[in-house]
Amino acid sequence: MSVAIDVTDATFEAEILERSMQVPVVVDLWAAWCGPCRVLGPILEKVVAERQGEVALAKVDVDNNPRAAATFQVQSIPAVYALRNRRVVSGFIGAQPEPAVRDWLAGVAPAPTEVDEMVAAGDEASLRSALEREPGNETAIISLATLLVERGTDESRNEALQLLSRIPETSEVRHLLALARVGGEATDGAGTITARLDALLDRVKGDPAAKQEYLDLLEVMGPEDARVGEYRKALTARLF
Repeated sequence: MSVAIDVTDATFEAEILERSMQVPVVVDLWAAWCGPCRVLGPILEKVVAERQGEVALAKVDVDNNPRAAATFQVQSIPAVYALRNRRVVSGFIGAQPEPAVRDWLAGVAPAPTEVDEMVAAGDEASLRSALEREPGNETAIISLATLLVERGTDESRNEALQLLSRIPETSEVRHLLALARVGGEATDGAGTITARLDALLDRVKGDPAAKQEYLDLLEVMGPEDARVGEYRKALTARLF
């Protein structure tokens, strides 16, 4: 069965642009009258099939889908382009031999390494093995830290904090850090968090630890919680 998807002007957005947000998409621009296109097409299908779903292949008949062809400003076919995140990242014109196509695809979408496969497995043992090989792998660190925070013991939370200190702070990392520091009891109910915030408010100005715990609780609550804005105003009033 062919791995290629026949894309039309009507399906261009969904099958190429939107799909490229999930996996790299190779676009084969061709026409029935084009001899080199008939040579290249099976080669593209073969090398993409070897990637077992890690790469998508879209075929666009330029004669029947002029708007899609115009998007790539096609002047000669076969023309092949690779898209990631809705943007063209590489391409070539004309038929190419199979080894050249395979090398090109490897540059566009490198095959997953053994570490990538460990991270994708997602269990604790696999994630620890991945970090033994790549101690700075951000995806593995975040995944393992999430598991450790969910475990909820002091030991696991401390390990999560140590792991997260290896990588730059993002919104996801900041949220995990807050969860690790304040503990699972902070999320046991609205009353629990509110009581802790109220108790901390009188201490935030002169106690850095109390201020950090207060901020962590607000982070755990999240911006969608209507109470966060009021508690931030209260914090500002106490500090200034």
